[in-house]
Amino acid sequence: MEKAEQAEQAVNEGEHQVSDEADHVWSGSWVAERLGVELVGDDRLTGLLGLALRRNPKRAHLLVSNVLGKHVPQSPSVVYGHGVELGRRVRELLGAEEAGRAVVLGYAETATGLGHSVADGLGLAPYLHSTRRPVAGVATAGGFEESHSHATSHLLLPEDPALLGGDGPLVLVDDEFSTGNTVLNTVRDLHARYPRRRYVVVALVDMRSAADAGRLEEFAREIGARVDLVAAASGTVRLPEGVLEKGQELVARYEAEGSSAGAAPSRPVAQFPAPLEGVADTPLSRTRGTARTAPTDPHPDDDGTAPHTTRIDLHWPAGLPDGARHGFTPAHRARLEAALPAMAARIAEALPHNARRVHILGFEELMYAPLRLARELERSADVEVRYSTTTRSPVLAVDDPGYAIRTRLAFPAHDDPADGPGERYAYNVAGAGFDAVVVVVDSAGDTPALHAPDGLLARLAAHTPRVLLAVIPSYAPERPSMLPEPLRGPAFSSYAPEEVGWLLQDLSDVTLEAPTEEREEAIQSGGAHYAESLPVEYQPSEQYQELFHAALEDSAARIAQAVGVVTETVLAERSPRPVLVSLARAGTPVGILMRRWAQHRHGLDLPHYAVSIVRGRGIDANALRWLAEHHDPRDVVFVDGWTGKGAITRELAQALEEFAKSDGITGFDPEIAVLADPGSCVRTYGTREDFLIPSACLNSTVSGLISRTVLRADLVGPDDFHGAKFYRELAATDVSVAFLDAVSARFPEVADAACAQAKELLATDRSPTWEGWAAVERISEEYAIHDVNLVKPGVGETTRVMLRRVPWKVLARAGAGSDLDHVRLLAEQRGVPVEEVDELPYTCVGLIHPQYTRGATGADGKAVSV
Repeated sequence: MEKAEQAEQAVNEGEHQVSDEADHVWSGSWVAERLGVELVGDDRLTGLLGLALRRNPKRAHLLVSNVLGKHVPQSPSVVYGHGVELGRRVRELLGAEEAGRAVVLGYAETATGLGHSVADGLGLAPYLHSTRRPVAGVATAGGFEESHSHATSHLLLPEDPALLGGDGPLVLVDDEFSTGNTVLNTVRDLHARYPRRRYVVVALVDMRSAADAGRLEEFAREIGARVDLVAAASGTVRLPEGVLEKGQELVARYEAEGSSAGAAPSRPVAQFPAPLEGVADTPLSRTRGTARTAPTDPHPDDDGTAPHTTRIDLHWPAGLPDGARHGFTPAHRARLEAALPAMAARIAEALPHNARRVHILGFEELMYAPLRLARELERSADVEVRYSTTTRSPVLAVDDPGYAIRTRLAFPAHDDPADGPGERYAYNVAGAGFDAVVVVVDSAGDTPALHAPDGLLARLAAHTPRVLLAVIPSYAPERPSMLPEPLRGPAFSSYAPEEVGWLLQDLSDVTLEAPTEEREEAIQSGGAHYAESLPVEYQPSEQYQELFHAALEDSAARIAQAVGVVTETVLAERSPRPVLVSLARAGTPVGILMRRWAQHRHGLDLPHYAVSIVRGRGIDANALRWLAEHHDPRDVVFVDGWTGKGAITRELAQALEEFAKSDGITGFDPEIAVLADPGSCVRTYGTREDFLIPSACLNSTVSGLISRTVLRADLVGPDDFHGAKFYRELAATDVSVAFLDAVSARFPEVADAACAQAKELLATDRSPTWEGWAAVERISEEYAIHDVNLVKPGVGETTRVMLRRVPWKVLARAGAGSDLDHVRLLAEQRGVPVEEVDELPYTCVGLIHPQYTRGATGADGKAVSV
C-alpha cells in the first residue's frame, strides 16, 4: 500500500474511533455548558476537537485536538496520517513542479510534528520548525510573536541560511488557524527578508471568523502574493460576551474548591468537580484503567537513571537531526526511514514481556521522532500503542468525560530553558492503564531535573509499572567559526598567553594617535567619537614612576583583599567555574588577578578573555558570538576595574538586550563584577571604597602594553573584532606583570579576611543605590557643565582625565590623603586647579573642560610637558 493510501486509511480509522467516543460524550460539553462556548461548522469538528480551560489571562478556552498527539494520547498512525494527508492535499494544490520547490515551516511547540508529517506527505520538501530554544552560535533567520500564547517568542534557526531564501512556495503549518495573527506575523517578517510569490497555510482546523478571513485576503493583496489555505475541517468558535472573565472565575473557583475538596466523583451532579492529579482514564482509551503502583526498588540504575526507569539505547544514527529545529532535508528523511525498524525493535525488546498497552511520550518540541518511533512500534509489535508529548501549556484538568483534559501530571522543566524554570505537563497519561510508558527526550532534556524525585520520570512511575527512557542526541549545527582565535602574549601584549586571550584585532601598524587637544575638540564638537582615535601614550616622569611604586607598595594588600572578595562572590553566586570576560582594557588586570585568586585558593584554571565595549556603541557583538560558540553564555562573568557613574554598566545591559534580539543568543548576564564600586552601580564588587588602584595610574604600561580599544568603520568591518594596538616599543617601562605579581603575592596573608568579608557581603543587601550617578548630575549642574559625560568621578576616572583628556579642574574630598598624591602631581604638571569639596561621595572627581579651548591645557595656553 502506498504511503498516501496508508495515511488516508489511518485518518478514516482515526475519525471513526474519535466519533465512537464522541457519540457517548463530547469532550467539549463540560466547557460548553458552563461558558456557553459553541463550535459551529463541519460535522467533523466535534470529533477532532474537545474543549478545556486555559490557565492563561489572554484566552479562556483551549481547543484540544484529538488527532495532534499533544494533549490527548492517540494512535500514532492516526496522528501521522492526518499530517501526511494534509501534505498530499498541498501537493495536489501546488502541482508537481511547484511542490518540488516548496519549503515547509511548522510552529513550535504544538505543530512541530504535524508540520513534519505534512512535509512527508508533500514529498521531497525540506522542513524547518520554529523554536523557543535559543542555540548558542546559531544566528536567527527570523522571528515572530504568538500573541495569545503563554510563551510568545519564536525563533527560526536554520543550519543552512539559504533554506528560507528560495522563491518557491512556503507552506506554513499550525495545529489550528484561529485568528490568523500568528501566520500574519510570520509572513510579514519573512516576506520582508525573503519575498516570494506564494504561501500555503495548513491547519488541522480553520476556526477563523469571517472578519479574520478577510484580513488574510487583504494582507495577501498588500504584499502581492498568493495565500492559499488547506485544513482538515473548518468552522468557528462562538464566544459569549464576558467569556474571558467567566472562564477566569471558573478557573479560580475550581482551584479554590479543588485545593480543599479532595477527590470528587468523576461525574458530579450539582457539585463542582475537584481536580485530580492523575487518577482518571483518558477519553481515547479503549480499556478503562486505574492508577498503577510502581515497583518498590529504591535503587537507581547504575547509569544514574531514576529508579524504576530503564534506559533504551536506540542507536540513533550519528549526525541525524533529532528534529527540524535547524532544518530536516530529504536526505535526513531517507536516513531516518532506514533506521526506524531497528530502533523500534530495540524499544519492543525493552518492554515488559506482558505489556499490552504502551504509551510513547515525546518532549515539548520533540514530537516527530517519538511519533515515528511510536508508529513503527505500532506496525511491528503486538501491542496497543498511544502517543502524545509533554507541553508547556498550563491547562486545568477535570475528571469528567465531557472535558478534554482528564488528568494532569505536573513536573519541573528539565531542559534548562532559556526563559527560566517552570512547570511542564503531561496530560491524559496518568490513570490510563498503560503497562509501560516510553519517554523520548533529546539529550538537552536528559538532566538531573528529569531524574529528580519530583521529576517527570518519578511522576510517571506512580502510574505505570514500568518507565523506559530513550534519549536522542540533540543536534547542533557544526558551523565553522569565521572569527579568529583570541590574540595572546607575547605576540600581542606582555601578559603570559594563559593569563588572557584578547578578542581583538591587532592594529599595531596603523597610526591612530592624535594630540590630546585635537581629540578633545573633535569629540566635544561631535566631529568624531572617542573610540575612533587614540591619545598619545603618556610617558611618566621619574617622579611619577616613583609615586606609582610607592602607591603599589601601600595598597597591594588592600587590592588583594578586594580581589579575593569579588572572586569569592562570583564563585558563590554566579558560577562555580565562571568564564571571566574583562572589559578592555581597565578590566584586564583585574580579570587576571581574579583568575589567579581562583587558582591560588581553589585550584581552578578559569578561562579569561578581554573584549571591547564602547560608550554609545555597545559591546563587540562578534566577541559575544565567539564566546557563545565556545562557552555557555550563562557562565560568562563580565569584569571591570571600577565604576564611576555607571555608564558602562548601563551600556552593557542595553547592548546585551539588543544582541539577544538580533542574534537570538541569550544567557549573558549584564551584571558586571568590579574591583571597586564607589558609585554603588553593581551588586558584585570587592569594595565600595574610592581608593587608589595603581593600575589606574598608568595607561598601557600597566595593562599589558595594549592601547584602549578602537572602533572605526574603515578599520573594523562587520565581521571583525574591535581593534587595539600593542606598544612593543614601551617594553622598557612596562610594569604590567610587576603590578600583578605584587598584588597576588599578598593573597596568602589576606585570604581568610577576604573569604570572611565575602561571606558577610553575600548575606547583605547589595542593591545598587546609584548615589554616584546622582552626585554626577548634581555636580554637572552646580558647575554649569550641563553634560554628565564631562564629569568623571572617582580616583581612577580622574586619573584618566589627567592622562587622556583636557582637564578643567579636580574636585577633591576635604581631607583626602595619599590616595590623591598622584592626582595632585599630575594636576600640578598640567596646571589644573584642585578644589577641596565637602560631602563629596568620591575621593575626587575630574572635570573635563566643558567649552574646550586650547587654553584648557595649561595656564600659558600650551600643553604642559610631563
